[in-house]
Amino acid sequence: MHVQAVCRYTLEVRATTERIPGIRRILAAHLRHWKLESQIAPVCRAVGELLGNVVRHVPGDKTCVVELRWTGRRLTVSVADRGRGLPRLTGCCPAKGGLAAVAVLSDSWGTCATETGKVIWFSRLVAQPGNVPRTAHGPRRTVPALMSRPLSEPSHRPDPPDRPGAPAPAMGRTEARAASGAP
Repeated sequence: MHVQAVCRYTLEVRATTERIPGIRRILAAHLRHWKLESQIAPVCRAVGELLGNVVRHVPGDKTCVVELRWTGRRLTVSVADRGRGLPRLTGCCPAKGGLAAVAVLSDSWGTCATETGKVIWFSRLVAQPGNVPRTAHGPRRTVPALMSRPLSEPSHRPDPPDRPGAPAPAMGRTEARAASGAP
């Protein structure tokens, strides 16, 4: 049995209307690197909607953490922010954007509260996955609940949820970790 790597990229940013296009370009570059070109348009549009919601609805500190996780079959994206209010899907009009657009652009999505705010995530099942780094052996791991830990101070990233107490990697770092078989 071979073990498949889980690729992960996180980026901590202060969300502003002017920064959203640049953030989308950064995410597109990582998706290209992971050979997920077909996912660029829907993922970048959905992330743009979530970041736009941070700009419009989160009072005060608009620092957020955007995370991409690629298991070889499923791409999961999350945006964690310091806003206390959990969003609701109030209508089903994706043309207006917001969570309705995210719902249409994903296979599944959700939100959860953290000690310092919330996380909104969505995932996409990739029909023809790209090449994912493979290793001959490694520990069995599962993809943990997304960003279940609170955001740290603005100058630091939270500990990776699957390695409590581990030092956080530098902001904007791509990681590949061993994971077994199915996501």
